[in-house]
Order: sequence, then C-alpha cells, then structure tokens
Amino acid sequence: MNRTIVVGLTVVLTFSGVAQSQGPHVFRGEVSDSQCALNVHSLTRSHQEMLKSKSMGGTSNTCAVYCIEHLGGSLVLSAGKEVYRLDRPDLVHGFEGQRVKITGTLDSKVNLVHVMKIELEGQQ
Repeated sequence: MNRTIVVGLTVVLTFSGVAQSQGPHVFRGEVSDSQCALNVHSLTRSHQEMLKSKSMGGTSNTCAVYCIEHLGGSLVLSAGKEVYRLDRPDLVHGFEGQRVKITGTLDSKVNLVHVMKIELEGQQ
C-alpha cells in the first residue's frame, strides 16, 4: 500500500512539473521590458523606435524603466529570439538595458526564469 502511494505521488509530481530534473542553467541576454521585447510598441524587438522618438529617454535603461513603471511592462530577458519573463525584481532591478548572465531555473510552462543570481556579462 505505501509503495503504491509513493509511486502515485512520483507520477503526479513528475507530470505536474513540480519535480523538475533540470538544475540551474545560465541564460544570457539583455534585461528589457516586455513591451519592447515582445513588439508591443516596437517593430524590432528592441528599444530602437522608442529611443528615436526620445519619448522614453535616451538609453535602453531609461526606456525599459519607463515602460515598466508607466506602461505596465514587466522585466524580461531578451536572448535573441527568445524572451523569458523574470521573477525576483529585487535582484534584477538596476540591470535594465544591460547585457547580463543570469543563473536560474526555467519554468517552461510559463517561460519564466526563477532568478538565483544575476551579473553583468563578462564579470565573474
């Protein structure tokens, strides 16, 4: 009976995504806002259009911060064609518009990186 319960719980946890066999991974890219990275108001998946208009500031950092604070954006990692939502704004805030290396785990069901560590790209 106890063996049946253990096997049943293992199966449930495995298929529910709670038990993930994948450990931490390293993700590289630019910390951005969801509007620019997901083409909400950008045609190039970048801050390019907003910076030309000067309405969101003059840097990728000021654009991302403005979109997050005033337009309902959220923190994301733009890694080429992939865009990952980021948790832990307490760790990530301050890196907007910068290329970073994030160590964390990916919840692939919601495309969210659970951030464990963040550092500027190229730093140890």
